[in-house]
Parts: sequence; structure tokens; C-alpha cells
Amino acid sequence: MTQVVPFHLVDEALASAGGLQQRVRRLPSRVVVYLLLAGALFTGLGWTGIWSRLTASLPAPLPVPAGSSITAAMRRVGPKPLKALFDLVKGPAAVTATQMTRFAGRLVIAIDGTQIALPDTPANL
Repeated sequence: MTQVVPFHLVDEALASAGGLQQRVRRLPSRVVVYLLLAGALFTGLGWTGIWSRLTASLPAPLPVPAGSSITAAMRRVGPKPLKALFDLVKGPAAVTATQMTRFAGRLVIAIDGTQIALPDTPANL
């Protein structure tokens, strides 16, 4: 995950959103951000299962923190660093300047894969 979202981007997002920890903790703010990102990838596992997946490739597996510790760390960090991180990594969906990056008058900056089934009618075309 650090290859896709490098440490320096997470640290910059934490600094700009005021999410840096004030003291050394067992779950540093940077780790909490990666845990939240992994939560989007491994839905349905629960935070302890996500922790196990996130740390599985480490040479010495880290002990799984209690679910309440993870929840408290997420509250401490809050949602602002994730928004700041998204603002750092987002870019227009179009790959060239000649392509339109607007849909319904709004700038398209992310595509989430949502699909809505509609009847194949001339009005919907």
C-alpha cells in the first residue's frame, strides 16, 4: 500500500489537517490512515482482520491491537487527514487537455465505479 500512497503524502495530509500525534503511540496517526485505506479494500473483515491483512507481509507479524484501541485511534485522527490525502492525490479524470473533464457542469475528479441500471430508451440515451 505504501507503493501506491507513499509515506510523505500521508505525513503531508496529516500535517495539513492537524492529525499528527502529539506523543509516541502504539497506533501512530500514519498507521491509522493506512488502516483506514486498507478498510476500503478488505470490507467485511472487521478492523482486527484488516490489521492482520495489512501486517501479514512484515517479517515479524505485529500483535493485533484491541478493537477499542483501533476505534479510539480513528477518532483521534478523524476524517480530515483522509480528505487532505484525497486532495493531494486526486487529479482530473481526463488524460489529455483536449478531453472534457466535466459532467453535468461539474469537474470529474474521481470515478468510483457506481453503476445505475436504466431502461434502454431514447430519453435515457
